[in-house]
Amino acid sequence: MSNSEFKILLVDDEDDILEFLSYNLRKEEFTVLIAQNGKQAIEVAKREQPHLIVLDVMMPDMDGIETCREIRALSGMKDVLIAFLSARSEDYTQIAGFEVGADDYITKPIKPRVFISRIKALLRRLQSNTPKSETLEFGNIRIDKEKHIVYKGQDEINLPKKEFRLFVLLSSKPGKVFTREYILEQVWGDEVIVGDRTIDVHIRKLREKIGDDYFKTIKGVGYKFEF
Repeated sequence: MSNSEFKILLVDDEDDILEFLSYNLRKEEFTVLIAQNGKQAIEVAKREQPHLIVLDVMMPDMDGIETCREIRALSGMKDVLIAFLSARSEDYTQIAGFEVGADDYITKPIKPRVFISRIKALLRRLQSNTPKSETLEFGNIRIDKEKHIVYKGQDEINLPKKEFRLFVLLSSKPGKVFTREYILEQVWGDEVIVGDRTIDVHIRKLREKIGDDYFKTIKGVGYKFEF
């Protein structure tokens, strides 16, 4: 999809923030929708079905957390990408955002190039999430799900079963935060109960073999894959 085919809904009660964000997104030829509060955001989301919503946390009447919760409850909106944008960087605020279904949390102030980079990283999830394909590609990283082999450039990387399944899970939706509970359920299933330390060890091994920058830790929540 071209940038113009992506609809991005910006939600903020400050006009200057909306102007700043919309200007930079339109420069990249994205289609931009605007709402100035949570209730407007819900109505626009229902009507326009955006691909991505950039949502301020601190808004009067209905804050971003409640707005996100209500949008996620709408029919057909469970899979829309939602990124919080906030000057609040406390762990508990970010955790609250992820717990109601956010895909990313962007802290203000943010430079235009960094903001656009984060937006594009999120949208790549929609383009690279091809569950029917046996191969996933991210830059010079290629995952052959059928052969259980990872290629980094010309180098072949053989991963143990659990590391491979963990990598496939995280890379299935780049930018999405997977909670520790979900990772345990999907990778280890009904096997002997393992603790958070087991996940940490597997992530550390993936960082050593694939690259440290690809795997991001969301403190108190889980992990995500970015490229």
